[in-house]
This record gives sequence, C-alpha cells and structure tokens, in this order.
Amino acid sequence: MMQSDTPIPYPQEQHRQVKRAKVLGYCMGVRRAVEAVYRALAKYPDKTVYTYGPLIHNPVTMRLLEARGVRIVNPDEELKSQITPESPIIIRAHGIAPQKRQELIACGAIIIDATCPRVIASQLRAVQYSQKGYTVILAGDKNHGELIGIKGYALSVPHSKCIIVQTAAEAEKLQYDKAPTVLIAQTTIKREEYRAIAEILRNKIPSLAVLETICPATDERQEALLELVKEVDAILVIGGSNSANTRRLLQTALDSDKPAWLVESTDDIPQEVYQYRTIGLAAGASTPDSSIDAIEERLGKLL
Repeated sequence: MMQSDTPIPYPQEQHRQVKRAKVLGYCMGVRRAVEAVYRALAKYPDKTVYTYGPLIHNPVTMRLLEARGVRIVNPDEELKSQITPESPIIIRAHGIAPQKRQELIACGAIIIDATCPRVIASQLRAVQYSQKGYTVILAGDKNHGELIGIKGYALSVPHSKCIIVQTAAEAEKLQYDKAPTVLIAQTTIKREEYRAIAEILRNKIPSLAVLETICPATDERQEALLELVKEVDAILVIGGSNSANTRRLLQTALDSDKPAWLVESTDDIPQEVYQYRTIGLAAGASTPDSSIDAIEERLGKLL
C-alpha cells in the first residue's frame, strides 16, 4: 500500500541506510502474553497448550506458536468441546469477561492469565463504577476482545448498564438517560478519536466522568513514527494487517506524504522500496523482534 505519487529513484551509487523508529514492536502486555505461552509449553510438555482466541494480531507469531502445537480456542463456540480437561489455556493481553472465565473453570482448564495490567485496571474500574450505579460507556471497537471483556465486567454487577460507542458519529446519536455516567477508552484507541467522543458526550452529559485509560504504548509508537518520517524517504510498517494499531501506523505514514508499505515478513518487501536512499522501519505493538530484525537484515543485504 503506497501513495500514488511516482517516486524519483536515487542514483545507484548513493549510500543508502535503514533507520528504526525509536519505539517499535512488542508492547509490555503483548510480550508478557507471548512469554506466558512459552513458559506453559516448557512447564506442560505432555499437554496441549491453548490460547483463548488468537494470542496476538500477528500471523508470523501465530504460525510459530501453532508449529509448537499451540491451539486456538474460538471464544464464539462452545468451550467445553474445544478444551481437554487439565490443559493450560492462556488468557491473552486483551482479557476475558468473567462469565467466560467461569466457563473455562467449568471445563477443568488450567488458567494462565496474561491479561495486560492496563486492561485489568479498566476492568476493575468498570466494576467499581457499575457498583456505584453509573452507566458505563466504552469507547472503541465493539468487536475487540478487550472491550468485550470489559463490558462483561461492567455487566457482572446486577442492574448495571454498559454501552459501546465506536465513533464520534455514534456518540452524537446517543440518547442520555440522566444516570451518572463514566467513559472508559479501549487502551489502543487513537487519542484524537477518544477526545472527539469525550467532547460530544460532555456536551450531552455535563457530569460525565472521563477516564484516561489509553495505553502510552499507542502514543509512543505514533510519536516515534512522526519523528522518523522527518528523517527518511520511505517507510515500511511491519506487522499483521489484522492489527488495528499497525494499520494506524501505516495510515500515519501515508498521511505524512511519504511512500509507505505494510509488510508482515521479508517476503512482503516491495521492490519499489529500493529506489529510496533512506528507509524507515516502524512496527506495531504485536510485531515480534524477530520480524523486525529479519526485515532490517534483508534490507541491509540488498541496499
């Protein structure tokens, strides 16, 4: 994926280089989850290790784990039919609704909780505000595992109410019922999107409590990319196309008017990139170090 302007090739004799963004790749929560899987593989060599849904949004990592025998449980299907009793299952960084946790316990699974601490904090706050009688509004993707889990926590309180708002347009249409209300962000939502939603809801709900729950890792990678685009001629964003934060990095790169491509592995490196003297590398929060290193090494050999 690239901007439409035709690039002007640099002369072949000019020295070229590869520059990494100052912050890129695995965030703390994702790294914890991946390490939890490898520890489980070592601790339970004779058992099947499961993950509750895809561990992370990165095909390269998922293929490596599947090659080690790790199996993915589909959260939308009956859990009991998918899990062998007394087998370990890793709860990914996105977390899980308490109702689903109880189902896993009933299956006899050994639960290894790798929920990101920041997501746990949002889960707890959703419960706390629900217990106080607040309506909980979640800002983000209604189909994302993190928000599905947080909503489950909010609704675990009797007579509670939880709404997911995905866009500013949806916030405009929201009907306010005068109940005390709190707004909680998906940890990976773009900050400007959250601000827009919060501003609209504040106008509707003067007493709205707006919580700051966006993970700094999201901003750090965006800011590092914005610095990088000033120093390079083209950008490769490394990560899975199913990763929302990776796609946002690509869009930021394209918005900078620099040619940019999304690549998952060395096989995806476009020939066009070799026309540029300085190539920048950025990577989503679910991109493994091995993918970044491999792409940098391949570029280094061919530049």
